[in-house]
Amino acid sequence: EVQLVESGGGLVQTGGSLRLSCAASGFTFDDYAIGWFRQAPGKAREGVSCISSSEIIATTYYADAVKGRFAISSDNAKNTVYLEMNSLKPEDTAVYYCASVQKRRVRLGVWLQHIYDYWGQGTQVTVSS
Repeated sequence: EVQLVESGGGLVQTGGSLRLSCAASGFTFDDYAIGWFRQAPGKAREGVSCISSSEIIATTYYADAVKGRFAISSDNAKNTVYLEMNSLKPEDTAVYYCASVQKRRVRLGVWLQHIYDYWGQGTQVTVSS
């Protein structure tokens, strides 16, 4: 059974930091890239970051809204992807989801949600002003 389980969300003040984790199981992790998306109340879900990694190299992607503040990384031995979020702003408040996509399909468009095969249940991040 394929599972993506997010954790690490919570309530933080403006300027604070959180680290989200996405633990994957049930598929060949090395064949997939992992993306993070978020959905704020009343807004469409949007892409945040994505990583396609191997033992040799990792390719990362960031939405303009989080560049310089968020950092994505992967521990392939643990089948886990992390999203380090720094300098958080109230507009970062959202439910954060991780999702898996076959590495070869990332070139179709990393923010195209329909190319992602599996999704986690999400973790809430709330940034207070």
